[in-house]
Amino acid sequence: MVNSKPETTRPKFRLFVRYTFHDNASKVSPRNVSFIEHLLRKGTRQIESYEDPGVKDCWVSEEMIQWNEMWKKGPKRTLTDP
Repeated sequence: MVNSKPETTRPKFRLFVRYTFHDNASKVSPRNVSFIEHLLRKGTRQIESYEDPGVKDCWVSEEMIQWNEMWKKGPKRTLTDP
């Protein structure tokens, strides 16, 4: 889906997809099958709508940008970590 978008907006689509997946995954228990199925249906519909050739750009919030910066830096390590 991302590769079908204009080169200039691909990073925004990539960030949007990664952040949305991470955000949803952190909210659900692995045992909550009905909620996971709901998220799969919702995600499928969302991807289908973004695959439309008329969709050229997406909105990325400041929170998504901050999360991306933290994600790029990796996990914080302490002095006791190997």
